[in-house]
Amino acid sequence: MSDTPYPIDLDSIRGAFPPGIDAPPLLVDFAAWLEGRPWGSVGCFSLQGQFSDSAPIVDGSPLRDRFSLFMRLPDGSAVGGWYGAGLDRDNPPIVGLGSEGDYELLAPSLDALLTRLTSQQFDRAWSDLKPHREIEPQTGELAQWLAAQPVADMATCDDRAAELPDFRGFMEKWSRDREDYWANHRMMAELGWRLAAHLPKGKNAWDNTRFEVAIVGKQYQARVLTRGPQPFEEAASIESLLRELREEMRRAQPELGLWYAMKFGLYADGRIMPSFEYDVRPTIDGEPALLTEAKADLARAPRPERWVPKWLAAS
Repeated sequence: MSDTPYPIDLDSIRGAFPPGIDAPPLLVDFAAWLEGRPWGSVGCFSLQGQFSDSAPIVDGSPLRDRFSLFMRLPDGSAVGGWYGAGLDRDNPPIVGLGSEGDYELLAPSLDALLTRLTSQQFDRAWSDLKPHREIEPQTGELAQWLAAQPVADMATCDDRAAELPDFRGFMEKWSRDREDYWANHRMMAELGWRLAAHLPKGKNAWDNTRFEVAIVGKQYQARVLTRGPQPFEEAASIESLLRELREEMRRAQPELGLWYAMKFGLYADGRIMPSFEYDVRPTIDGEPALLTEAKADLARAPRPERWVPKWLAAS
């Protein structure tokens, strides 16, 4: 384990910041300092960017411009900046999005987070931010490096922490609101009605039948996930409904563009909870979706440059 260096992907980190905001020099310099050091020596994480879409957030796509997630933990938790209402966009507080629903304000600023890494003061939910017990810690070296950086006065950071909004409250309200939104959405209700033959047989509230959908330009495919992806009788009849949903979502948040894939669970009470993929290149009829169709979608629904997926931008 001690021979494994930290995984670092600066391109993905830069891309994970909201359009118009650049990765701060301190983060870029920290990545350079960390490069080549043994994984686990200042915490168990990788420096890799991701969007809120793939973070542990209910329906995270609409929050893409509220976060700059630059750190991933082994359990799937994410750490990064939070751009809430009235917060400093140049120096946002750093938050944790826990894989088990732990939402926590970890530090009032990036330099405060790095300082906290040196002190190894993280509780159970965030213990991965402490050095690995089998690795020689390098938190002392990090503290020396930090001391030479032009960082803000820590006393003011502590004062600022007391003034920050309630992050956990914000995330819990978001989760409730989005679950209610989709539970009462007209198109989800109709989709559940049309797929009633696939209601799960189980009696538990969490039992559900899983579906996956791909729409790229004129291409379309829907599958039910029973012993692997399978075609199902109603797939053709729900295409127009799913395309209408896609257009409605584009109008509501045009900067996201058009999603390419959708996954959803159909629960025993007919409720449907969807999630959407804006970056993945789906497979349709066993082949990657056609680039010409994806480009047509992009031309019709343009996105900020850093939100154009690599497979499409490079084509």
